Amino acid sequence: MTELLGQVREAVQYGFVQRAVIAGCFMALGCSFLGVFLVLRRFSLIGDGLAHVSFATVAIGLLLHAQPMVVSIPLVALASLAILELNEKAKVYGDAAIGLVSSFGIALGVIIASTAGGFNVDLFSYLFGNILSVSSFEVRLTAAISVIVVLVTVLFYHDLFSITFDEDYARVTGIKVRAVNKLLIVLTSLVIVLGIKIVGTMLVSSLIILPAISALQVVRSFRATIALAGIFAVLSVLIGIFVSYVLNYPSGATIVMVNFVFFIGSFLYGKIKG
Repeated sequence: MTELLGQVREAVQYGFVQRAVIAGCFMALGCSFLGVFLVLRRFSLIGDGLAHVSFATVAIGLLLHAQPMVVSIPLVALASLAILELNEKAKVYGDAAIGLVSSFGIALGVIIASTAGGFNVDLFSYLFGNILSVSSFEVRLTAAISVIVVLVTVLFYHDLFSITFDEDYARVTGIKVRAVNKLLIVLTSLVIVLGIKIVGTMLVSSLIILPAISALQVVRSFRATIALAGIFAVLSVLIGIFVSYVLNYPSGATIVMVNFVFFIGSFLYGKIKG
């Protein structure tokens, strides 16, 4: 144990670990806050869909020799709105709209990767992420967007709460449901882009889903669920970073596995308590 603590103390002295901790904690809060609303609305798989789109947008960014996250943010946001439009106007149900857009995104990414040489290694590194390689710019971007997500969640809490449980009632009470839906979906696209550098496109949706469903096993209050989801998400990132550093495991996969441990513990606790 003493040796383990010594390794952790050694780790926090490195700048790349400090950047990983800061970026990871901010990103965890953004994902978990939105995750509760998405899970309860049974729309959480949008994380997978937008993650696949982000694969294509990263490829475009690398092809243009631009910062991939800067290119991805507006394009993935547009893709999220496209999913909403397909769901509302083309009468394509939510899961089908997600599948349609995500399959297009992953196909486009593969085509770009196969036809444009020279950056395939960089592109495929985004599949599984590497939180220990985040830059100072990415830390600042992650912090800024995550703060916006938290502030929007607090300021529009009652609107988001209403449309989560009953859109028709929310519409009758004067809430602009369509606008709030757009806000929620665009914010989700932003945290997805942040997450691809943390855990990669293959695993990013787990950061939205797992903390939320873990918290739902333990508490029933909506506010308490959001708070507990945030705690689970932050702890999973912190534990995952240091475990991956000490044991030399892939950081993204380790963070997700810690999330699974929290879910199993929460599930067992809920069964015992219930």
